[in-house]
Amino acid sequence: MRLVIAAPHGRSGKTTITIGLIAALRQKGLVIQPFKKGPDFIDPGWLSLVAGRPCRNLDLYFLSPEKLRLHFAASCRGADVGLVEGAMGLFDGLDLEGSDSTAAVARALMAPVVLVIDATRMTRSAAALVRGFQNFDPGVSIAGVILNQVARARHEDILRRSIEHYTGLPVLGALPKKKDFGIPDRHLGLIPAAENERLHVALEATGKAIAAAVDLDALLAIASRAPELTAPEQENRPAPRRVRLGVFQDRVFTFYYPENLEALVAAGAELVKIDSLADEKLPDVQGLYLGGGFPEVFAPQLEANRSLRREVREAVAAGMPVYAECGGLMYLARRLNYRGRWYEMCGALPLDVTMSSCPQGHGYTAMYVEGDSPFLTRGSTIRGHEFHHSRVINLERREVNFLYRVRRGYGIDGQVDGILYRQVLAGYNHLYAPSSPEWAPNLVALAAGN
Repeated sequence: MRLVIAAPHGRSGKTTITIGLIAALRQKGLVIQPFKKGPDFIDPGWLSLVAGRPCRNLDLYFLSPEKLRLHFAASCRGADVGLVEGAMGLFDGLDLEGSDSTAAVARALMAPVVLVIDATRMTRSAAALVRGFQNFDPGVSIAGVILNQVARARHEDILRRSIEHYTGLPVLGALPKKKDFGIPDRHLGLIPAAENERLHVALEATGKAIAAAVDLDALLAIASRAPELTAPEQENRPAPRRVRLGVFQDRVFTFYYPENLEALVAAGAELVKIDSLADEKLPDVQGLYLGGGFPEVFAPQLEANRSLRREVREAVAAGMPVYAECGGLMYLARRLNYRGRWYEMCGALPLDVTMSSCPQGHGYTAMYVEGDSPFLTRGSTIRGHEFHHSRVINLERREVNFLYRVRRGYGIDGQVDGILYRQVLAGYNHLYAPSSPEWAPNLVALAAGN
């Protein structure tokens, strides 16, 4: 069984409803495999937490439809339902044809779609909206509607009757206007799930609200209509452990694709978690992986952990292989400016970082590998994404090289990304291991030779 949760536009309540559906379905004893359309780290963190299984990203910018289906089927092993949260509006994509839209993902998966409608200040017009989406693309099967932000019983009644009469689609549920199960936002979206455990109470409230408001049996009946997908045969041969690779995973650094971590393990790495706030020393590792996150929010605590910052700086100086993305780049900098105050970071890279009030890079990227390095092959193109409010300043360019020439996106300055310094590759580009299959083996091999 599988289902896509989509909406006419962003901020319709997809994430809240998807979280609640997962919680409610788990209460019925079902195992749910969550997915998120598009490059995203924050929503998948919440979906992973409530599902008890790592959320996977589904993106046709990174994978062909065939590989996407195989990835989906393999990820659903042991699950009863695959539940996909869409991104933006259902048909919003990269171009006029809507390539890489949530609709394109639904077509590739042959999955029915449930449309979430924000019913604020709307009654009969909701039927016209649903009917337009219903008829827009014959290849997309919109199978039901969930109403959000319903004012009162009379409001719900006219919405239900209008939609069911004019579209023939069932209204599976209606959520009243409420704020007590909301998860607060920040400049990149929701607060990350791993950052503040006190926010986890929102999950229970959301699950209860969905269980009370949505016909789960009807929802499951829709999910069961999807034709079966064949999963690739599972390889049971574990790779020999060649290296211990330190991965910064804590409240600060939370932005990791599970596929990236699994690719490193498959290449022979033993992953050793490092807490940038609590650990005073680096463990016995031969390389480091620093993902993205919000180091600016924790800048005072990061600055206070002087011993770990010193050890990272000394490890880089001694030639330890390091791969860092976005927040990891910021942590390796000399200093970080946030809200007018400077904080000391590792000092491993000859640059400073300052935060801006607006995005400096946002969206898909295409990075042409124009330099030589042990990380990636010269002449290849790396597809990824970026979303950052920080920018690099005071960069001592004579001391560094750049691996990437920006073909799409912004990177460091709109021209280049991927700072090469000693055995460090640090940039704003977030790559996705399945679309860059040489990255993990190369990083493991480089660390093994350290």
